[in-house]
Amino acid sequence: MTTYSTDRLHQALKHFFGYDEFRLTQLPVIESILRGEDTLAIMPTGAGKSICYQLPAMLLPGITIVISPLIALMKDQVDALLANGIYGAFLNSSQSPEEQNRIINDAKQGNIKLLYIAPERIPANSETFFTFLRSLNPSLFAIDEAHCISSWGHDFRPEYLKLAVLKKQFPGVPVIALTASADKVTQKDIVEKLALQRPNIFISSFNRPNIHYFIRPKRNAFGHILEYIKKHKDDSGIIYALSRASTEDIAGRLHEAGIKAAYYHAGMDANERSRVQEAFQKDQYRVIVATIAFGMGIDKSNVRYVIHHDVSKNIEGYYQETGRAGRDGLKSDAILFYSAGDIIKLKSFTQIDANPQQSAISMKKLQLMQEFCEHEGCRRQYLMQYFGEPFPAYCSSCDYCLSALEEKDVTVDAQKLLSAIVRTGERYGAGYVIDFLRGSASEKINPAHKELKTYGIGKGLKKEEWQWMVQQLLYHKFIDKSEDQYVTLKVAEKGWRLLKGETELKLILKKEKEEVADEEELQYDKKLLGDLKGLRLDMAEREHVPAYAIVADNALIELATFLPRSFDELKHISGFGDYKISKYGASFLKVVKQYADEHEIPSRMHFKKPKKEKKAAANPGKAAKTSATATQKATLEMFMDGVSMAGIAAQRGLALTTIETHLSMFVGSGELDVTRIVPKHKLDVILKTIKSSGQVHALKPIKDLLSDEYSYGEIRMALEYYKANS
Repeated sequence: MTTYSTDRLHQALKHFFGYDEFRLTQLPVIESILRGEDTLAIMPTGAGKSICYQLPAMLLPGITIVISPLIALMKDQVDALLANGIYGAFLNSSQSPEEQNRIINDAKQGNIKLLYIAPERIPANSETFFTFLRSLNPSLFAIDEAHCISSWGHDFRPEYLKLAVLKKQFPGVPVIALTASADKVTQKDIVEKLALQRPNIFISSFNRPNIHYFIRPKRNAFGHILEYIKKHKDDSGIIYALSRASTEDIAGRLHEAGIKAAYYHAGMDANERSRVQEAFQKDQYRVIVATIAFGMGIDKSNVRYVIHHDVSKNIEGYYQETGRAGRDGLKSDAILFYSAGDIIKLKSFTQIDANPQQSAISMKKLQLMQEFCEHEGCRRQYLMQYFGEPFPAYCSSCDYCLSALEEKDVTVDAQKLLSAIVRTGERYGAGYVIDFLRGSASEKINPAHKELKTYGIGKGLKKEEWQWMVQQLLYHKFIDKSEDQYVTLKVAEKGWRLLKGETELKLILKKEKEEVADEEELQYDKKLLGDLKGLRLDMAEREHVPAYAIVADNALIELATFLPRSFDELKHISGFGDYKISKYGASFLKVVKQYADEHEIPSRMHFKKPKKEKKAAANPGKAAKTSATATQKATLEMFMDGVSMAGIAAQRGLALTTIETHLSMFVGSGELDVTRIVPKHKLDVILKTIKSSGQVHALKPIKDLLSDEYSYGEIRMALEYYKANS
């Protein structure tokens, strides 16, 4: 195989795709392929997996064969290639025999660089088919969604098991397997079942920093969805629902409310699905409502939000579904409406006939999805740790981290719940116990129970607040849950001590922050951006492709921000490769020039900063000073002036935990002596506990190992001190 310098690969990236820099592990993956080596690439959804094989395809002789499981995704990928001046094509069942023959002839004549086919088209043993493949002189096989080959994965497809034949029939041709999510067991399965030979394995970070994660209780879900969409009326979004009927109902109600929405599920006619998807890609529909069970294969770069009306079956599926938002790197939201009732419904989907092992795997994955939804901590940290990637306990962009946190004594409410469980004989589930506590008049409440003193003592809390309390007592082992014939709650030994008043319970609660307007990093005229989008839409309609296939939203934002006036300046706008500049550049520049001349604004390209290179720390032995905000600095100044943390919280109207978080940052940076907050004897004990437990990302596990005299605030300070000095 020919070797290529890094400069040459960067030139090819800019020429074919218009990007200045490779993302994540794209470069080493491409270099591995060009050396002729088998490769497994695990990259998050939207991180640019396709470039990992599309760029080598342009540099290698012959054709690249791409195995993709979704017809919709094939068409999307090919549209994007054609928009970049690259001739790609696909073969699938949606085409007529005449169209398929034309593509086959084009491929044989060497006119196609990338050919997409479905795994079903590769027979386990057909000399005719492999003779055809050999006639194409393939230089690379790319297997997308490679996790489908593993029964341990979340989307097992038996037809993928036949793909090992490719390595057998073409031992000298490199194979790249790509997926967005695969744990270690699934990775091993992919390598073995595809018969990859000593593959290079590249695992990128699973983190999608531009996606903000929110879990909401499922109360008036449609009302909240409608309110959100109206606030984001110019944005594209996807809503996932559990059943086909739900997709139709939600789409219909949105349509009645004046939202351009459509539904999409497996029960629809194939032509109608294709029509809806194409209309969504062209922004004729702003919102599409789809079943969770049916993968859409959408590669639309400007999806700004993904909403789950119902819970996903597993975390891998949820991760991939949320990953359909923000592929262009701009801020996007992932919102899930959670109800324990959805988990009960989904349990029936985990049972696979005559396959108890697969059923057990599916059930375990569903339980972890439930745990994620009920988790009281950073959502992003939980997701990253699920995929084996360490992440700090605060991301600043999920519903938990964006909430004000406070420690509250919930002993009395917990005792009420425990008493209700005992008084009703430890024979009922959470739903009955909560109804009993709230004094429900329902006939399902045993008449004898209505005579008990405990009946109705929990009217002061909402049903959802009691459900949260049940979850917390289960998590903290105060109660147990039996799942024999019926789910019942029982008081554990730890719970009896709490019920008798021998101990108390304090929990960290979150209070929703008021939403604040996002700070816009780039300043641009919205009318100019609208004009550029209008021009792009006209181009897309003429070429019968989605608007984002011309150029992505972030490219238009850069145009409207930096106002390039020449082709040379346009080269520095993300997404404008040589082909797109020659084809579309003059039209976009004309609109920008007209706006700039009208407002007498010169080009602002000199403000466009090149990507910053990571600099090595000047003194790695010391922590760098933190880039504190004004509110954090105000907290530090008051503390240094002798005001107590409780006093600061009271004077500033903030939660005590917020003040503690502010000060912990300065402890971590070395600007504040930790012993001013945590006495030396306590600090030593906490540090010893941290070191012995190995817990450096979460407060709760450390708190559980210490006595009640150690507060969460003291542990937070000690943890920051420990991390800064390790």
